[in-house]
Amino acid sequence: MTGVKCLACGKELFASKVQFVCCGCANMTSLHGDTVSANNMSQVQLLQINKNVKKASLFSSDELKYQEARRNRKVRKMTFEER
Repeated sequence: MTGVKCLACGKELFASKVQFVCCGCANMTSLHGDTVSANNMSQVQLLQINKNVKKASLFSSDELKYQEARRNRKVRKMTFEER
């Protein structure tokens, strides 16, 4: 994900590899994937995005252990007698 800030209007733009975003002010700062364009590039500031941010888990440690044990269970086939 790439991020830039238009200093003319103060809007921050973020885009992934395939998105196209534009601020819409007179400077027309636009971001298409990793490509940044503007009428006046001196009014554009690149933002540093920390990709190594670890997200907080939604599950407690007990729930994670239960799910891990559940994933490791084997499937048993039931056999029936035919008469």
